[in-house]
Amino acid sequence: MDKNKGILLESGTNELEIVEFTIGDNTFGINVAKVREIMPYTKVTTVPNSHPCIKGIFKPRDAVMTVIDLPRYLNIKPTEDETKNLFIIANFNKIYMAFQVHTVVGIHRISWTEIEKPDTTLYGGREGLATGIVKLKDKLIIILDFEKIMAEISPQTGIQISEVDKLANVNRVSKPILIAEDSELLTRMILEALHKAGYANVTTTSNGQEAWDMLEKYKANTKVKLTDQVACVITDIEMPQMDGHRLTKQIKTDDALSKLPVIIFSSLINEDMKRKGESLGANAQITKPEIGNLVGLIDKFVQ
Repeated sequence: MDKNKGILLESGTNELEIVEFTIGDNTFGINVAKVREIMPYTKVTTVPNSHPCIKGIFKPRDAVMTVIDLPRYLNIKPTEDETKNLFIIANFNKIYMAFQVHTVVGIHRISWTEIEKPDTTLYGGREGLATGIVKLKDKLIIILDFEKIMAEISPQTGIQISEVDKLANVNRVSKPILIAEDSELLTRMILEALHKAGYANVTTTSNGQEAWDMLEKYKANTKVKLTDQVACVITDIEMPQMDGHRLTKQIKTDDALSKLPVIIFSSLINEDMKRKGESLGANAQITKPEIGNLVGLIDKFVQ
């Protein structure tokens, strides 16, 4: 797994690798960058009064880990012999957890341009449950929003708007901020936090390509100074069409935009990802729960 992830760390080609897995007759995917290990099913200890989708806890090595019953969360019938299931050990937002799945098929390297945004009718209209759909040969792989799943099961792992309370009621400049974020839920939360902090001049886009198109439009508008149209870019990493790393590279290699501050705000931030972001020219990188720190970085770059 680590060897495969190293391939992507060496390039900025708007690509990702996904682990394909199954639950029932459904095929799903998770970004390899989130995956630390795939383990055989292990008996877990149940936790009283926990969320119904929390299978329990176990200690694979030196740390206790929570197991999420993904089939139950997705309302998919369990297998007859659960001991043949697997655990996908994931790490994002600085948290380790295990997701129970039925089988793991393999790893595929694809371009973000191949990933399409699903409509909200998928899974009965549960907003943002799938972040993308990719067709490989004769099947469709649904890429799940694991951050949203975790936020629903364990709200304290997600963005905490309360962190911005201490930063509110401050006179902040109204310089324009451009956001690239594919999750509708997270976009609303980021907007709420920024507005609460005093930043009201915010434009949102749903992926890196839309953000880049917006920047191209700003450049073409020679009647208005560029910095009066955009003073800072905040971008996720995982997005259909163009990811945040590719967007950062596009900005930092463009003569007209290279001095524009770029903050990568992603659940994937770890030491390896930080090195990649730095090599691409990102001005700052923080993980998604740190909304208070995001406001502080914007203050630093736009004042």
